[in-house]
Amino acid sequence: MEKVTAVTDFWNDSQRAQDVMRDLTRLRGQVSVWESLSKHLSDTLELAELGDDELYDELAHEVEALQREVNDLEFRALFAGQYDQEDAILAIHAGAGGTEAQDWAQMLQRMFIRWAETHQFKVEILDTSAGDEAGIKSCLMSFKGDYVYGRLKSERGVHRLVRISPYDSSSRRHTSFAKVEVWPDVAEDIEVEIDEKDLRIDRFRASGAGGQHVQKNETAVRLTHYPTGIVVSCQNQRSLTQNMQVAMSILKSQLFDLERRKQEAEMNALKGEDVDAGWGNQIRSYVLHPYKMVKDHRTNHEVGNAQAVLDGRLDDFMEAFLRYKVGQPA
Repeated sequence: MEKVTAVTDFWNDSQRAQDVMRDLTRLRGQVSVWESLSKHLSDTLELAELGDDELYDELAHEVEALQREVNDLEFRALFAGQYDQEDAILAIHAGAGGTEAQDWAQMLQRMFIRWAETHQFKVEILDTSAGDEAGIKSCLMSFKGDYVYGRLKSERGVHRLVRISPYDSSSRRHTSFAKVEVWPDVAEDIEVEIDEKDLRIDRFRASGAGGQHVQKNETAVRLTHYPTGIVVSCQNQRSLTQNMQVAMSILKSQLFDLERRKQEAEMNALKGEDVDAGWGNQIRSYVLHPYKMVKDHRTNHEVGNAQAVLDGRLDDFMEAFLRYKVGQPA
């Protein structure tokens, strides 16, 4: 690939050149990790071969550092999916239950934002539908970073919350549901044809905080794809053109992911495996009363510190899910 980039007419096709450079940067990053580990290992072995007791503490420190590097690489090896290294689009939809469910949807939004910030991933809220009294009815977010889709794909499904409701004057226990959808952000890498007849385009004013933030022009856009019923809205970009481009990109990614999952479901049916459950079955429960616990019902991984999870500590659940998938029969 480096030889390809050195050809004089390489940049004549700018789109192809950008794709090659993006892939090359990714591969260089992967190679550099292994080269760094190899050098660290050689240096540590040389230190051990000196046989100097006074260097024991330093040697122990280096071995611990090597163990952490190896553990991290072992975790990366779990990303076996074709699109695991891609960026991701994540959507949250409040379930039935009015204010309770809408508040829960906003709690999940905060949880994913905190998780992204912990890893220094770039997160952007593309669209939000505010709740009637509190919370949100739905939101659409973009995540960019190292193997973001491979990590976030574990979150696809229904999330269940059990707690004493802050909106119930009788302080009764409530159960709320919210649905999370995740798909790889691969619109730039795929060819998806969308017939104009199959598309409805609505333009509207973007909502804002009031005052100078309220848009006076119709810059927000909503796309409805008739054959699939997919609806995509985007209002957080500065212009109608930018919102349209983002919305079309997301629609293409969703259509691609829909077809991909349909093919996977057909293969699973042929192999006699269960297809993922839909809206009715939760993948994870977050219990805040009468005890505190978060449990993933697919992997049985659970933790007692529910608040830490709601503050974005999701990596253990993601790793458990990846190991669970690797352990499935071929």
